[in-house]
Parts: sequence; C-alpha cells; structure tokens
Amino acid sequence: MTTPQHVAIIMDGNRRWARQQGLQASLGHKQMVEEGIERIVRGAKKLGIKYLTLWAFSTENWQRDKKEVQFLMKLFRQMFTKEVKKLHEKGVRIRTIGDLSRFDQDIQDSIAKWVEETAKNKDITVIFALNYGGQDEILRAINKITQEIKSNNSQPKKLSQSRFEQYLDTADLPKVDLIIRPGGEQRLSGFLAWQSAYAELYFTDVLMPDFDENELTKAVKEFQRRQRRFGK
Repeated sequence: MTTPQHVAIIMDGNRRWARQQGLQASLGHKQMVEEGIERIVRGAKKLGIKYLTLWAFSTENWQRDKKEVQFLMKLFRQMFTKEVKKLHEKGVRIRTIGDLSRFDQDIQDSIAKWVEETAKNKDITVIFALNYGGQDEILRAINKITQEIKSNNSQPKKLSQSRFEQYLDTADLPKVDLIIRPGGEQRLSGFLAWQSAYAELYFTDVLMPDFDENELTKAVKEFQRRQRRFGK
C-alpha cells in the first residue's frame, strides 16, 4: 500500500482539550509543544512519511486575546530552542512556511538557526506553518511576481501553473497527499489553499493533544483505502 509522502495537519482543539481537563486554555498549546509534536513526528517516521507540515499559527491567530498571543510567542521561543533540539537529535530537518517577518527578531533568528543546522538531516522533514494563511501565501506570491516585473523593467508574461508554484512558500516541497484536521471541524480554513487541490482530506473529532501515533495510523490507513483520480 502507498504511504503518503507529504502529510499536513491542522493542529486544532488544543484549547478545548485544556478546558476538558480543567486547565487554562493556553495549557493545551503547551502540551502540544512539550509532548505532542515530538509524538506525532515519531509516529510519522515509523509510518515512512517523509514530509510533515504542522499548522502551528495562522495569520488570523493574531486576533486572539493579547495574553494568549504573548503566551504562544513564549512557547515558540521554547519550541525553537529546547524542543527543536530534540528533533534535530532524531534526524529531523526543520523548515517553515508562512510570513515570519511579523515575529520578534529573536524568534526569527532561532528559526533561521535551526533551519540551517538541520539542513542535512534526512530522516523526515517537518515544516512548521507559522503566521501562515493560504490566501496570504497566494497574495505574497503575486506580490513577488509583481515586484520581479518592476525590478527587471519587463513586460508581464502569461504564467503557467508550474511557474506560479515557484513563488509559493512550498516551491521546493512535494505536493501534499493528505491533510488531517483533528478537533471536529470539517473545513480547511484556507490551509494550503493552492496545494490542497487533490489532497485527500481526513477529519476526526479527536482533539489535537490526544491525536497520537494510533490516530495518525488510522488516518494513513484511510488514505490507503482511497482511490486517487486527480480529476481523471
């Protein structure tokens, strides 16, 4: 059976999980950073998945309560120091997609450090989607093209699909095969809006902190039962 090469997960349900445990909502995020991400990566490696994209922070998440956003920034600092170091030791390559420019410089520097230090790791590539939105990504790609035309003082030319994709954050990544959304919602919320055209979708009521290796295996087995037609 075919194992999906590239799996993407919308990490949803952290706050609801915390409330169910009688905890502050923000502690659901802490649970994911300190335990959940490493657990999912371990499961993905066992299944033979080579690329794992995790949507950790959307462009809309800035609109949340200021204290929650500040807590998330604190967690990102922890993630890109202590937690990512553990992944590096396990042969994980780190990448990101999204507009990092809105993050504080120290967070940007930590991310850049680990992207560089893990560049030669080959076991699995984990892509963190940070300040990411599918519509925002497409708009940024269009702006890159516009700027390139202006800089070269050239005339606009008709773009092919493959040419346009070179301007996306995922330009050098394989197409996503499977998108998983824990947490009970059945929508993509703009996640990988361009790349999801022929991705298989898997929705589950399991909240993200409870989404473990067994749940990931269920999603992959469901993927393997499907016949992908790609519009044919």
